[in-house]
Amino acid sequence: QVQLVESGGGSVQVGGSLRLSCRGSGYTHPTFDMSWYRQPVGKEREFVSGFDSDGRRTDADFVKGRVTTILDYAKHTLDLQMNGLKPEDTAMYYCKTSEYGPYGEIDNYWGQGTQVTVSS
Repeated sequence: QVQLVESGGGSVQVGGSLRLSCRGSGYTHPTFDMSWYRQPVGKEREFVSGFDSDGRRTDADFVKGRVTTILDYAKHTLDLQMNGLKPEDTAMYYCKTSEYGPYGEIDNYWGQGTQVTVSS
């Protein structure tokens, strides 16, 4: 059973920066992906940035140019450096991973989330 632990959330003023970290453990297969999602209060969860199982990185349009996402494949960690934060970035941020088994099975796991609050 994969477990994800997020850290690094907090409160920051407009224009500030935060670095979120996600550490995964319990993987039993070598192929996986890792991503960050976020969910503002009253809204649906949305993709922010991440790496697919081939190591390709994708960023959502609303964070392009403002984030750096780093995956350490060996350590199963995913860091999200966010700069130029805006009030609309306020949300609970979740780490997600999918583990790919040898027979096509895919297991999805979510972390508990870390809150990011941006105030003006």
